[in-house]
Order: sequence, then C-alpha cells, then structure tokens
Amino acid sequence: MMIGLEVVASYAGVALLGAMSPGPDFALVSRFAALRGRAAGLGAAVGVAVGMAVNTAAAVVGVGAALAASPAVFRAITLAGAAYLCHLGVRSLLAARAADGGPAAADAGTGAGAQDVWWTAFRQGLVTNVLNPKSIVFLVALLPQFLTDRSTWADKALLGAVTVLMVLAWFTAVSLAVGAFQAVFRRPAARHVLNATTGLVLVALALALVLNS
Repeated sequence: MMIGLEVVASYAGVALLGAMSPGPDFALVSRFAALRGRAAGLGAAVGVAVGMAVNTAAAVVGVGAALAASPAVFRAITLAGAAYLCHLGVRSLLAARAADGGPAAADAGTGAGAQDVWWTAFRQGLVTNVLNPKSIVFLVALLPQFLTDRSTWADKALLGAVTVLMVLAWFTAVSLAVGAFQAVFRRPAARHVLNATTGLVLVALALALVLNS
C-alpha cells in the first residue's frame, strides 16, 4: 500500500522548514538573484535542488547511513565543502573590494553571457549542496519517522521527490523575491555591501563546518 496523503503532506511541511533554515544555499541563491537577476537566481536554485536530489538518493539507498557511521569519510566531505564555501566567500569579498562594488547585472540579460552566468550559478548551487553531508544526515534521521517496516521503495522515492520539490519551491521563491529588488543592486554601494556580507557569511559557515565536524 502506498504511503498516505496525510503522511506525505506532513513530510512536505517538515522538508520545507528544513529547506528554509538559513545556510549557504540561501546566501548563494540570494546573491545571484540580487546581482545577476532572477534567471541566475533560478539557476542556483535548480543547482541546489539537483544537489538535494543526489543527497536524497544517497539517503534512500543507504549511502547516507554508511556516511553517518563513518566519521573519517564524513569529515573528509565536510572539509571539502568547507573549502569550497571558503573559496566562494573569498571571491565574494574580493568582488566587494572592487571600485564598482563587484559584478553588476549587465550580463544577465540575453545571449551567451546570460547562459554562462546561469550555468555558473547552477554549478555553484549543485556543488555547495552535494558537499554538505549534513543534508544527508538530516534525511537519514527524518525519513524513518515517516516510513514503516512495510514501506516500499516507491514510498521512499515519493518522499525523496517531495524533498526535492520543497527545496526547489523554496529557493525559486527566494530567487523571485530577491530578484524583484535587482534595480537596487545596480548601485555600487549596494553591491559592495551585499558582496561583503555574503563573503563574510560564507567564510563563517565554512569555519563552523570545520569546527563542528
């Protein structure tokens, strides 16, 4: 028997709350949407969702449990994720030092430049999420609360799909909301503040990952 609609709805609410918790994904999507426009923000959002799909698949097939039980592997992935966040943070801080406050949205319109920005946003969203093993650990702890011994692979796949949809829905909303204020970030002072703030947040998150791993 397939999992009940009430269970799916309850799980969707919890998954949405998990997606809404502050973290590097939020900082990344917001920065792309503010500086490069809604399309770039959506690219980052799709990348985050695809990354979550990878992590969800790992949790469903049991890789997540093995990861959680292997401190050495968990720490290695965590350190790789921290290094990547630090890399992105430093780049953002360097952009903030530029005279114009960092990249503007001029290349976010149409053509090859816009495609390059979209794929860059997608790639950064994907890698940031995949290299966050805490996403897998979260799912390993969450999924069993909504499954039983009689749950099928179809049930697990359904909840996995719901997880990805909630992540995509939330970050799509973030991208559209932040992108609505894109005109504000055409001002060098606003870009300077955003790049500096994002850079500091990403570096701080990287340090937190290292200290808590």
